[in-house]
Amino acid sequence: MMLVRVIPFGVLKDWLGASAKTVELPEGARVGELLEQLSEKMPPAMLKGIAVSVNAEYATAGQVLREGDEVGLLPPVSGGCADTGQASKEAAEERTEYQVTSLTREPIDAQAVEARIAAARRASDGALVVFDGMVRDNTRGRQTLHLDYEAYEEMAAKQLQALAAEARSRFGVRHVTIVHRLGRLEIGETSVLIVVASAHRAQAFEACRWVIDTLKKTVPIWKKETFADGEVWAPGEPFPEKLAVDAGESRENV
Repeated sequence: MMLVRVIPFGVLKDWLGASAKTVELPEGARVGELLEQLSEKMPPAMLKGIAVSVNAEYATAGQVLREGDEVGLLPPVSGGCADTGQASKEAAEERTEYQVTSLTREPIDAQAVEARIAAARRASDGALVVFDGMVRDNTRGRQTLHLDYEAYEEMAAKQLQALAAEARSRFGVRHVTIVHRLGRLEIGETSVLIVVASAHRAQAFEACRWVIDTLKKTVPIWKKETFADGEVWAPGEPFPEKLAVDAGESRENV
């Protein structure tokens, strides 16, 4: 037998508990078999359409687990990362050339971030596109009091870096900044900020749109909404088919 560490996120914490749990499995067990075992403790539907990570990397149902592995249970994500002034000016200037990504628990000063990137722009830059996602005061007709964002931080940081790099390669833009806030957010505060610098406006707009849409489907960040009449984990967008994992898949694919 072997032991693996299971960490639930988002709404799955309500069923499995907020703390990481140690689960005993047979040697050579796969991710799908772990999900089968966990499904006995909660409604099976709760595990439909989730993604799973092993040691902070997305995993398939057929991936073999090993002693001591850290397994993240990731419900569909909702949410979201540039330096927000915490790093030194010199470090920020060195990174502005290509991409800056980070998670922060401090308020995001969108104007300051945009101004810093604009000040470092090149003569070849013809466009600077900004997406500033802010907390609104209502959702689906319910009055919002505040939001709480949580992330699988180690994994989210890797995914944000990969997202910025892919955006630069895919759309040919020079610079991508992504900033995502974590923790308690009040109405009007910025939750996610994306800034794209490019020679042409079309590529800048396309890259910015692609980044926010992809972020909401692949970066492990979850949002809890607190309303005047209760609270709920925000329903996330479905994971891309290649990332979604179901219990039992591992046996079908062996």
